[in-house]
Amino acid sequence: MTPHRLVNPEGMAPAVGFSHAVVPAEGRTVYVAGQVAMDASGAIVGETLAEQFGVALGNVVTALAACGAKPEHVVTMTMFTTDVAAYRTGRKEIGAEYVARFGRHFPAMALLGVSELVEPKAIIEIVATAVVP
Repeated sequence: MTPHRLVNPEGMAPAVGFSHAVVPAEGRTVYVAGQVAMDASGAIVGETLAEQFGVALGNVVTALAACGAKPEHVVTMTMFTTDVAAYRTGRKEIGAEYVARFGRHFPAMALLGVSELVEPKAIIEIVATAVVP
């Protein structure tokens, strides 16, 4: 159960897999830098967007834990991908990777298509902000 209030107002399109807005509980803010599908050795792992998404999101969870935060404390997440089409066609697999790490907690989220990321083999990068009550 999220300690934050997820807001999905009537009169707006249904929020599927995200929330339109989040009102955070009072607490300490944690900012997670852009995470890609990089393993501990510094290598990019995963061939598909879903595989890289799972690794990158796992890195977000690891960074949160190091700060005493949990996935349910995340209030906003921004994802940058070099392949929006793969995101659209891979939603089922990407959704499974998401639920495996974040459960049914859907913060305010955005997905942006970009021409490239700093890591040449990276397909997706994830930035998150959490508020720990």
